[in-house]
Amino acid sequence: MRISVSCLLVLAALAGCQSKSTSSSEAGGTAAAPTDTTIVSPPDGITAAYIGEQTKILASDEFQGRKPFTVGEEKTVAYLTDQFRKLGLKPGPDGTYFQNVPLVEITGQPAPTMQISGGKGGPITLNYKTDYVAFTEQEKPAVALQNSEMVFAGYGVVAPEYKWNDYAGLDVKGKTVVVLVNDPGNAGNDTTHFKGRAMTYYGRWTYKYEEAARQGAAGLIIVHDTEPAAYPWSVVQSSYSGAKLRPQRADKGASKCVIEGWMTLDAAKKMFTAAGQSYEEAYAAANKPGFKARTLGGLAMSTSVKNKLRRTASKNVLAVLPGSTRVDEYIIYSAHWDHLGIGAAINGDSIHNGAVDNASGCAALLSIAKAYTQLPKAPGRSIVFLAVTGEEQGLLGSAYYAAHPVFPLKKTVADLNMDALAAFGPMRDLTVIGYGQSELDDYARDAAKEQNRYILPDQHPEKGSFYRSDHFSFAFVGVPALDAKGAFDSRARGKEYAAQQMQAYTAKNYHQPSDEYDPKWDLRGMEQDARLLFRIGQRLAEESTFPKWKPGSEFKATREKSLASK
Repeated sequence: MRISVSCLLVLAALAGCQSKSTSSSEAGGTAAAPTDTTIVSPPDGITAAYIGEQTKILASDEFQGRKPFTVGEEKTVAYLTDQFRKLGLKPGPDGTYFQNVPLVEITGQPAPTMQISGGKGGPITLNYKTDYVAFTEQEKPAVALQNSEMVFAGYGVVAPEYKWNDYAGLDVKGKTVVVLVNDPGNAGNDTTHFKGRAMTYYGRWTYKYEEAARQGAAGLIIVHDTEPAAYPWSVVQSSYSGAKLRPQRADKGASKCVIEGWMTLDAAKKMFTAAGQSYEEAYAAANKPGFKARTLGGLAMSTSVKNKLRRTASKNVLAVLPGSTRVDEYIIYSAHWDHLGIGAAINGDSIHNGAVDNASGCAALLSIAKAYTQLPKAPGRSIVFLAVTGEEQGLLGSAYYAAHPVFPLKKTVADLNMDALAAFGPMRDLTVIGYGQSELDDYARDAAKEQNRYILPDQHPEKGSFYRSDHFSFAFVGVPALDAKGAFDSRARGKEYAAQQMQAYTAKNYHQPSDEYDPKWDLRGMEQDARLLFRIGQRLAEESTFPKWKPGSEFKATREKSLASK
């Protein structure tokens, strides 16, 4: 995802963007939770059966896992376009249902070792995948660093609003920077820093690579630590092997670091020892305000990456229902159509069907589109249905739309996003990722009350979910965005059952070939969520005002600047 310097300085809240002052009782705690299990389906065309039918189709083997740049993309894009056309929805302003998203596929082959020289006791050899991973966003057949001086820059964060600058007084031009995972509040022991356990954007690896490039670093290596990262080294190994999609840039990635990568905690400790320093002492210092970056005792790093490059365009798919009174104002419903395609076989299955992630969101998108077309009168504002590409590769499609909007951002009222809806029945909760950020919380609360549900803020803000789906791309450019779904409180079986179901999906099916459509699923929860977002969109469509970011939101200034522009 391509991010500007000015906007980055505004971003200070990750993983739910949840205000510290939010309490469970304020958000509608369990004491007020409804107990009935009756679900009434109004005659609006949104049904569990229709959502199931669409999910089954999009998650079938025929679509080959819906990976961009494959036959799976061609089939998916054609199917979604056909469905939008059959519903009578209009194409975009250019007369097509597409927005081309220029991407480059980089298949990197790192050197088998990373050499760290200049230390006490002789050079250190780190082995690819076992000790480190490396890659590049530079569009070159090969890149290399040779004896690049190494420095330690804490968390690699420049956050003026938190009075935190890990690069203060440090010249990293041409050097390789080593940084810690996450941010000082989220990963450290003092939760008074930043947003505490709720990760900020500064904790995201994407930000760390971007900031290092802005500082002029030649390389950036993140130290992986399982506990604060919340995932094992194996996730890093799998995430950075094989072909990766990146946005095509005018400079072909020349402004990015030559080498980006990760190293294990054990490798980092060996490196600090070789530099005559203590990792534990450096870690403790990095978690205190006023931290001063340091050189790593004359250490220098050497490694390389060879690349295969392929440039082409993927597609966002969009359709429009023109408004009746405020036709030049837009409400966007978004969901990503892509998944992981075909990979190594697991238990004899190599197709990553992505039924929950995110055929379910696309099915909900189609069901909402169907509901709008069945209204007796067109909504006041125009409704845009946007199925984006490249979410699994880093929100590429939604980020491209946000940077190249088909409809003006200052005329875009809100984005309502759908991603990986729960497949285990009606829910009592409506969990809002990013609760406390915008007035869309209030719209969500009112719509939840219609379904006898209650609001929950993100229950795991430390995971950074707010920055991991397509709503973030819209929030980033100032458009109020909502990502809300039932997740933590089953209406029939309670919280423990919901937790078991969520944990089972994450452990067994998330990003695995086993994420397949199951006819035994209870999809009434998906129906609930789709209807709730439909109702929010209906209300927004008939208003003349725009929902606002709440005071203290890091996106508020960007929106106000956008609305004030000519």
